[in-house]
Amino acid sequence: MFFCFDKYNNRSVLMEFRRLTINDEILFMEYFNAWGDEQKSIVPSATNIKRYKSFQDFINNLEERERLYEVLNTTLFLIDDGKIIGSSNVRHHLNEFLTNYGGHVGYGVRPDMRGQGYASKILNESLKFLKSLNVEKALITCDEENIASRKVILNNGGVQDQSHIREDGGVTNRFWIEI
Repeated sequence: MFFCFDKYNNRSVLMEFRRLTINDEILFMEYFNAWGDEQKSIVPSATNIKRYKSFQDFINNLEERERLYEVLNTTLFLIDDGKIIGSSNVRHHLNEFLTNYGGHVGYGVRPDMRGQGYASKILNESLKFLKSLNVEKALITCDEENIASRKVILNNGGVQDQSHIREDGGVTNRFWIEI
């Protein structure tokens, strides 16, 4: 838990940035449903519960990602006032694909809460988590046309590196952040 000042609502708030537990099903389903028509492209994709038979299977998968996956990763959620605001998927190390396109952190904010500084909080807390894993320099990426994400990365100290052109012709911008 951490305190921060919410300049949009002029209040100090206590937020949580944590893993989900089996007890968070109602909280999570409200978050997932808030994505509405964007559910199929929810970010990070690790939070797409439609891939699983039950919430328990979803939680089990999130736990397995930290122990059994080729690239170990942790999915964390920003919770404010009993509501999940957004989440991040933090990759403990990089493989070739992540070095070119995905980076150490993928993050997203529910559509109805965007533009309020939450993405910066999520990225900042994700960087702290990476630091606890002894990662000293984080690679963060975004699509070239995602101006909001670019601003979030730059606000967190991102220094642009070489961009990569994807197979679909789109451009992935890459940034490094010292942590």
